Parts: sequence; structure tokens; C-alpha cells
Amino acid sequence: MTVSKPYSFAIACLICGGLAALPARAADLEIKVTDVRAQQGSLRIAVIDSAAGWSDGGKPVAGTVRKAQGAEETFHFPNLPPGRYAVMVMHDQNDNGKLDSNFMGMPIEGYGFSNNPAVMRKPTFEEARFELETAGSAITVRLR
Repeated sequence: MTVSKPYSFAIACLICGGLAALPARAADLEIKVTDVRAQQGSLRIAVIDSAAGWSDGGKPVAGTVRKAQGAEETFHFPNLPPGRYAVMVMHDQNDNGKLDSNFMGMPIEGYGFSNNPAVMRKPTFEEARFELETAGSAITVRLR
């Protein structure tokens, strides 16, 4: 049996339309934060998906603020599209919404980044970047 061209086109459109209606695959990200120095204030986490968002402080694709409760804390971010991300963590011990520093500009509150790069500045997106796999990923951020 042969199918005429108008019907072939209609069938192809239905198949493509059906595939487009499938939900995008989503992945879960688990972030374990270690070396929390004090159980006061809040831990602030930002999950960022681009170098531009990383460098200009753009809106993160996911984030949370939670009271510090222990030396280690685990955060779960479900349903993120698989891809490249970088994470920033700040322990805002006095809950003033910013990372406090001393007179020389050195942070006096805890902070950390994905991949735990050993740099004396804010790392680049590439230094902190990791791949969120379709099956999900778990990372550890060590506070300094």
C-alpha cells in the first residue's frame, strides 16, 4: 500500500508534533555544603547556567536561602534541564544579605563554589562549571 504525499506530510506533522509534546528531560541536583563554621544566620545558594549570569550577577536558574543548622547541609534542586551549571554558596552569618569582608576586602563569612577551585578571587564560570547529567548529579561545596 502506498501513501499519497499529502497524507505522508500529515503523518509526519503528527509524529513531530507528538514528539514536541513530550516533556523535556529533567535532572536533579544535590548540593552538599561542608565546613559550615557556625549554626547561625543563613546559607544562600545560587545555581547559575551561563558565564554571563555568573559574571554580572544575573538571576540564578535555581536558588534557596535556609537557616544554618549543622556543620554539613544538603540541598536538593529537582527538575533542572541537563546542562552546564556553576554554584555559589554564601554563609550569611548575620543575615544582612551580603558577604561581609574586613578592611582589606577579605571575606569574613563563609563562601564556596562548585568544583572548590583553589583561587584567591571569585572563580570564572569555567573554573566552577560542572555538567548536570540526565541521571542527576551530586556535588560538594566546601566553605572557606
